[in-house]
Amino acid sequence: MSVTTEQVESRVVETLASFGPDASQITRSATFEELDIDSLDLVELAQVVEEDYGVVLKGEDMKELKTVGDAIDMIVERAG
Repeated sequence: MSVTTEQVESRVVETLASFGPDASQITRSATFEELDIDSLDLVELAQVVEEDYGVVLKGEDMKELKTVGDAIDMIVERAG
């Protein structure tokens, strides 16, 4: 199954918006800190990503991710 960046971006934005920030604030350059997304939210995002795309994001991976774009790129790279 081929996963597009747009699909992943849409799903990530939708998931992050469910944690509180307004979808309009969730850009590729927005940091999780700016969006007030904490580590528990990221764990939940990782579960969604695994269910939807079969991509496993471990704790070490999550520490590397600073922006929404970082997360999208990592998911797309691993899903491909």
